[in-house]
Order: sequence, then C-alpha cells, then structure tokens
Amino acid sequence: MTSPLRVLHVLGERPFAEVGRPVLAVFDEGRGLIAVAGERGFAGMATVGVYGTGDLACRAVLRTRFPVHALAFHPTVPLLAVGAGKYDGGYFFEGELLLLDWETGSATSLLEHDSGRQVLALTWLDEQALRVLTAPPDDWKNDRRAHVEGHVAVVRRPDWRAAAPRSLTAAELAGPRVPAPRPDGRDGAHRALSALSPHWEPRRHVLAVEEISDAGVLATLHREEDDPEQPLRTALADGLLIQHRTTTYVDRHERLRIRHGSRDYVNKVSRKRHWLSVPSRKGPGVQPLFPFSWEPGQTHFPGPGVETDDGDLVHAGTVYSGHGLQPGGSFVVRRTITDGAPRWIFRTDHVATDLDTEADTVHLAYRNGELLALDLHDGSPRWRHRLTVSGVPVVPTALTATGPGRLLIGTADGRILDCATT
Repeated sequence: MTSPLRVLHVLGERPFAEVGRPVLAVFDEGRGLIAVAGERGFAGMATVGVYGTGDLACRAVLRTRFPVHALAFHPTVPLLAVGAGKYDGGYFFEGELLLLDWETGSATSLLEHDSGRQVLALTWLDEQALRVLTAPPDDWKNDRRAHVEGHVAVVRRPDWRAAAPRSLTAAELAGPRVPAPRPDGRDGAHRALSALSPHWEPRRHVLAVEEISDAGVLATLHREEDDPEQPLRTALADGLLIQHRTTTYVDRHERLRIRHGSRDYVNKVSRKRHWLSVPSRKGPGVQPLFPFSWEPGQTHFPGPGVETDDGDLVHAGTVYSGHGLQPGGSFVVRRTITDGAPRWIFRTDHVATDLDTEADTVHLAYRNGELLALDLHDGSPRWRHRLTVSGVPVVPTALTATGPGRLLIGTADGRILDCATT
C-alpha cells in the first residue's frame, strides 16, 4: 500500500506554526535553538516545537495531553526535557516528564505511572544530573499548600539518550518540599517569538476547507466564543481566506458534518442512544432515522460523513468505553439510508477527524496524523500516509477532495496543504 500522496503547496505558512498560542519559550543560544510550548488546542493536546533561531525552521515536535510548564535543553546532547501536568480538579496532580530528541524527533515518556506527576520546573546541573521540581502527588485532607509548594529532587542517568520509557520512579522524585510558585510564561514567550519574527501568528485548528471559484481556498477555523484576538474573517496573500465559527445546531440538536447531503443530518440523543436524525417535515423538531449503533448493547458516537450518489451514508465514529478508546474502537461504515444496515465496516484504533469521497475512493484523516484511502464499494484499504510538512509530523483535521487526484488538507495548526494523490 505505497502512498501516492504528495504535498504540492502549503497555504497559511508562517514561523512557529506548529505550536499555536505560545505559553513558554526557552533558548539554547550556543546551538542557535529555541524551544516553544503552545497551549492545549485540538483534541486537548499541547505541542512543543524546537526551532532554529536563524532560519526559524522546525526541527522537531512533540505533543502531550497536559499543559507544559518546563523546558530545558541538555547541555551537550540533542535532548530537550519537557515537564507538563495539571491538577485533576479532585485530588491529584497528574503529568509527565518527556525527553525529545530534536535530531530524530523521537520522544520518551519517563515517569513510571500512567497518571504520572505534574512537573513544574527542570534544570540540567550537568550532563548526567537533572533537577526536577514536581507538585505533591495530591492535596489530600485539604492540603492547600500543595498548590504553591512542590518536591525538588536531582535525578541522575549516565546517558540520558539511553533512558528507558517509564524508568523514573516515584522514589527518585521524593525530595524535600519547598515553595514552588507557578509562573506564567506567556508574555515572555510572545516577546521572544516577536523578536525573532514579526510574521508569526497563532491559529486554531481547521474545521473545514473548500476550493472557491476564483482559485482561492476558504478555510473555516475553530473560534472560541470569548477569544477577541481571532477576527471573524481574514484574507492572506497566498490565496487563503480564513473565517472562524463555532458549533452549529438545528433545533438545539448538533448538526453533523455530512458532505453532499440532500438534507441536514443531526445527532439526537434519546434514552441514552445516539440517533441519526433529520429535521421533521411536520413542524419543529427532528425525526430519528436509525440509531448510530448497529450493535446491540453498544453506544456509538457519530463522526464526519458523506452521502453517496446512490443515497447511502458513509460515516466515521467511535464505540463508547468507560476506559477510553479501545483497540478497534474507531470505525468507518457504509450504511443504507433506509434502515442503517451496514454494507461494510472498517475498524481502526484512532479517531477520524474528517472524510470525503472521490470517484470510488473514501479519503480519511485521523488524529494520529495518518491519512487513509478506502475502496468506496467494499471498504478495503488502498493506501496509508503519515502526514508531514518539511519532515515534521502534522495532524490533519479537515479534508476535501477537490477533483480527481487532488486533496486539500487542513491541519491542527491552521495551515492548508494542497496535495496530489496521483
């Protein structure tokens, strides 16, 4: 399944695109590098990027589900230590400590437990010693000082590049408790990036992208209700027109993203089941067609879809589990619109962000950065592609087939990729 996809043009390119809105920046002046952490954005992930201060080219990225609080370049080898975490709102301070090899792009998560520990500060004392400041494990028994104090410890490894995943134990972090303020690095990060380039601009993820009549491209980006820094509409010199919007509803029910639909499709929740529904012809409200789940006892959450020329529905979705997405818990299915009976089902382990069809092919974008092409008639895979820009992984969030062998792909960092598949 060799991938035929090629990126022809990148629209909306600008320095530091990968990280979005910056919250922390740290320089390695000796090697001419800057590490930048962005706030959590698409799918709740925060991105850290390493850039050259001369050419501003991105060397490597990593993504974490926690807010980032600390960045530290190793003094001699190509490693960046990344500390992240948050208070869970109940008792625990969760997080992770990661090592990013900015030459290879590989990352290692060091803490032994899944919930980890909130990492507040990192300092390399020498080639082998890393000083780590972590929040207390929890604030049990109303320990309010846990929110302004932490534990400091020095962790040593003879070769940090050989550090194994999950090899840093809680016992190694059990240092004395000290004052630990939580500084805000946003203003400093903004000043650092602005000093390097006046052209950087944070953007949110692309919700949809279309080619318009004058050979330009229209992209719709997510916009927070209370985000005054995001204009409603922006025109860029490279032919990209950007507009911002939030979720839309039909009669209080969430409108589904179904391309080429002969009518609106909405998600109606009734008796703990999700139903594919359409606006009622008899007045206000919606008319359920069939449940999203075709398996008894399962709850399926709907994703993007497309209506085929013969009236079938091809859509993505996920199977609910109280333990999170399980292996094979993401699917794409082709269903008859009369009763919802599946014609074919394709399962995978990652959530689909968008899909479209072209001739006899279904094109899909996934949160793990993968693009996938399926046969429209039987659901068999044709090719897979791991999406990158200049060798750096990116996350596709929107996808449109604009013609035979051509795709427009929107990314989590607000860029548009003009791609060929032939």
